[in-house]
Amino acid sequence: MTDAAGIRVVAIADADSFVKWSAALLGGVPGLRAHVLLVRTPLTASVAQQRTAIAGTGLRAEDVTRIGFAETAGWLEGQRPDVVLLAGRGPFVRLMGRVIDSLTHRPVTVSGLPGMAIPAQRGALDYRRHTDLLVVHSHREERAFAELGERIGVSMPTALATLPFARRRARMLRPDRVRVDAVSARSGGVAVAERPQPRVAVRPPATDIVFAAQALVPVAHEERAEIAATLVRAAEADPRRRVVVKLRSRPGEAETHLERDPYTAMLPSRRPRNLVFSYDSMASALESAAGLVTVSSTAAIEATALGVPVIALDSFGVNKSLLNTVFVGSGLLGGRNEVVAGRFRHPHPDWLRDNYFHPEAESNWWERVQELVAMRRSGALPHRRVPAARGGALHEAWHRASVLGREDRSLGGALALTVGAPATRMLSAVRRRSEPSDGGTWADPSTDFTLEPNPFQDSIRR
Repeated sequence: MTDAAGIRVVAIADADSFVKWSAALLGGVPGLRAHVLLVRTPLTASVAQQRTAIAGTGLRAEDVTRIGFAETAGWLEGQRPDVVLLAGRGPFVRLMGRVIDSLTHRPVTVSGLPGMAIPAQRGALDYRRHTDLLVVHSHREERAFAELGERIGVSMPTALATLPFARRRARMLRPDRVRVDAVSARSGGVAVAERPQPRVAVRPPATDIVFAAQALVPVAHEERAEIAATLVRAAEADPRRRVVVKLRSRPGEAETHLERDPYTAMLPSRRPRNLVFSYDSMASALESAAGLVTVSSTAAIEATALGVPVIALDSFGVNKSLLNTVFVGSGLLGGRNEVVAGRFRHPHPDWLRDNYFHPEAESNWWERVQELVAMRRSGALPHRRVPAARGGALHEAWHRASVLGREDRSLGGALALTVGAPATRMLSAVRRRSEPSDGGTWADPSTDFTLEPNPFQDSIRR
């Protein structure tokens, strides 16, 4: 690790989306040479996924270390980073927080989510409450997490970053002087004049329809089947264009969320030849995209940043459980027939500033990190320690085994899983029956946060 302004930074991550986010976030800090510590869990990105995730971020393969959980404390003690970015799902962040608490040299801890975080979820905040700073990516998210924190009694400092995938990466021409024809009034002939032209985005020929597949939404088998049928119709409607199903994981690889009905199984084996799968990065897929379709993927923001028009599917409704309420007022919502017809659209300007496209000058996360590092070095920053597990050692063993899966080979972990799994299911059922009635439910579209557990049944254990 080398640094910006003498600050040593390490991201600790596992799943591919968090590797991509953390590498891109840190790669956007001028002069910072960060390192990614990739901890083995059931979700850990494969070498191929890692390569795709760090492409274009400025990080190199040698800037990533793959490591077992048992080795993390020793590695961190040896490296003594000033800042650790905890980049993983909530339980992973809490487990790594316990490792941080054991260090003799405690770094500043930063956490965040790898994409759009509307609605702000109670678990997302609760699992990260011990970190020194929560990175959010829009003014709307700032308000949502502030309101959520107030409702559940969590005082969590936040700072604003530009979503790494929202940085405008369109290839631009310099304002070179170009030749233009002009009629010479003096000679009546054609003269050659030169004048500077404004910078314009130059994209290769764009014909593809790119579908950003998601593991969590929609969850119903029949709805995913309807999307698959729509993609077939779109391919058949115009054989000259490709319909590209952008997937996050190859067979045998894990990803951040559990996918029960993968599109590789939902689409027919005898499908149109122009309906193809892609495991490339989203940035690569968008290079030749005429439009992007998704339910609620952050890829919509990545496409918008590149000037690629979007359809955010509203065929199954617009609600928190589809994670698509963020698109209300954007002008991007549309149905399956519009996908087939290729009627993609750009977002309304009024929606952009509040939703991920604020001016870069308003992003203050790195300035806040620098302030926290200065406070920690002077002894003025109190430690935000992970609270002791309410169930004692057995609960901690269950938590560790839940996150690490086969990487945890302890007898205590196996015992805790045997006892804890049914208890956890029972507790979740009780929590769902005691739903809040004043705006914090998944069914209430009037708020940008939820107080009740998420409905996705998305276990880390695979």
